[in-house]
Amino acid sequence: MVKAFRWQTGLLIMLGLMIALFPVEGGASGAAERTIRVEASSFQYSPAVLKVNPGDRVTLELVSTDVVHGIYIDGYDLEVVADPGQTRRLTFVADKEGSFRLHCSVTCGAFHPFMIGKLEVGQNLLIWRATALAVLAAIASVWLFRKTSTP
Repeated sequence: MVKAFRWQTGLLIMLGLMIALFPVEGGASGAAERTIRVEASSFQYSPAVLKVNPGDRVTLELVSTDVVHGIYIDGYDLEVVADPGQTRRLTFVADKEGSFRLHCSVTCGAFHPFMIGKLEVGQNLLIWRATALAVLAAIASVWLFRKTSTP
């Protein structure tokens, strides 16, 4: 019984390490053309979070609805500015994976420093790994409870 217990425990540990550490290929195949319309008004972007896949050719269409607004993308060093009622375009290739802050590059009022957004390049695999580890931990705890509670 102790030998089987060690073998099964080792298997659970190996599965946990595989889930946590092995690299996973992204689900996106090939680059795509993405056009995202971003409305800027009253110290906010809509949408505030932009999600694209690595390698996508992204065109941001910035539309300002009240005063002059801009978007500066940290990490990419890109900027676009739009006057009220105008649409300005910025095209780039999302060649850097990660999460990048967007912020207004034109002083647009009292709450200008709080006008931020986010560009997410890549898939969020962390949530799937965490879920798989949680399921594995639940299975292991039930299995260990059954093993230790039997006389």
